[in-house]
Amino acid sequence: MRKYELVCIVHPDLDETAFKGVVEKVNGWVTEFGGTVEKTDVWGRRRMAYQIRKQREGQYVLMNITMPAVATAGLERNMRFQESVLRAMLTLVA
Repeated sequence: MRKYELVCIVHPDLDETAFKGVVEKVNGWVTEFGGTVEKTDVWGRRRMAYQIRKQREGQYVLMNITMPAVATAGLERNMRFQESVLRAMLTLVA
């Protein structure tokens, strides 16, 4: 099991319940792949440096997770197909 940081940029037009639903869905994927979410930190709405899918702002979320290395590909694939997630970055923590 390795420790990772997952930063997601979620679509800014989602209301609070839809936003929480997206975060819960990502948490569910982590546990589905045999990992655990240790901490979820919502940074809130921020302006991005450049447009992604015609959006200038996004709702940022940082998650500290622990999961097997082989499961990262499945998590990244699911994040890519989630339309409300504009961008996601999974980083190994040393």
